[in-house]
Amino acid sequence: MKLEALRIPAPLRGFGAGDAELFDIVLAAGKVESITPSADQKHARGTLLSALVEAHAHIDKNYTVQDVGAAQGNLFAAIDRMNRHRDSWTGESLRLRMERALHDAWQCGTRALRTHLDWVQAEPPAALPVFEALREEWRGRVELQFVSLTPLDLFADLAAGERIAREVKRAGGVLGAFVYRNDGIVHKLGRVFDLAQHHGMALDFHVDEGLDAEAGGLRSIAQLVRARDFKGGVACGHACSLSVQDDAVAGETLALCAGAGLHLIALPTTNLYLQGAWDRTPVQRGITRIREAAARGLRASLATDNVQDAFYPYGSYDLLETFGLGVQVAHLAPAADWLDTITVNPAKALGLAWDGRIAPGCPADLLVLSATAEHELIGPRGRQRTVIRAGRIIEKNLEKTQ
Repeated sequence: MKLEALRIPAPLRGFGAGDAELFDIVLAAGKVESITPSADQKHARGTLLSALVEAHAHIDKNYTVQDVGAAQGNLFAAIDRMNRHRDSWTGESLRLRMERALHDAWQCGTRALRTHLDWVQAEPPAALPVFEALREEWRGRVELQFVSLTPLDLFADLAAGERIAREVKRAGGVLGAFVYRNDGIVHKLGRVFDLAQHHGMALDFHVDEGLDAEAGGLRSIAQLVRARDFKGGVACGHACSLSVQDDAVAGETLALCAGAGLHLIALPTTNLYLQGAWDRTPVQRGITRIREAAARGLRASLATDNVQDAFYPYGSYDLLETFGLGVQVAHLAPAADWLDTITVNPAKALGLAWDGRIAPGCPADLLVLSATAEHELIGPRGRQRTVIRAGRIIEKNLEKTQ
């Protein structure tokens, strides 16, 4: 297959482009065989991306908003509603919702997805065996990872923490925790790091998911990574409190994060919905400091987070929609320079074999967008896409409207 006259955004190029902006790409045997400058450098036919990578989702609790209702800006009300609803979850209901999410992500061009699974007690959740079965069934289409989403305070119970860590390790997962202004936060975080180091696991935190300027979980995590020389990989989602902290304080924290090699994941849909006032037009919003992080060499990811549940009652698993929202709320310009937030950066955060840079020899898992120029990237026509997996077209001119 030959693709002609396509733009390849600079952050996704794994080859020397010279002065060329448009390229012809030959696909063969499931890989990119060659990339050459197009003879015509004036008339683009579209934009080429590597297949998308979802760094932070919740496919165990999506599509439940009709049952639980929308929390409208109250994070802890949403948590309480889901805690009560979780008692009704069965293997069958979980499979239906989780499969729906995976089909949506697959059709939109996602090649890998990391989901958090609610894990609120020492015993494994009902979602775990469902996830393990789906991970095998979807192998070769969407590479699946999971994180145990556990309240940080539960790790104060040493036996519970050990049991969780052992089961997460057995199932090939990532150890995680919800961190927000906990008492004894450094000690409890230290326990999570102990378990990860002992069992040889990566870490993934929900951290500082609120507009409290005093929340310092992100800083504590960065300090622990450096103090312990932790090499397992650490992702931190949300970090909303950075947005309301003094510039100097936030800058110091981001410098620590960059030095520690943390992966920062911004979640614009859920955090715009949950953070800020609901009794008037909100002034404060929940998006973390993506641009300031990038200025310190810390390139963030953009991810979906919640879909149609108490935390966020809308949305789908189209990362291009998430990208478009992130571009607008965080003023990410030029937009094409930030396409690594849904491709290269999350691939690194998840430790994938392919980092998403397009070059001869890379997998032919690609998206061809209709957008021929940077300013068309987030419009409905520009988002029309042809999804290519292993060098074969699976979806053509797809525009998600649900």
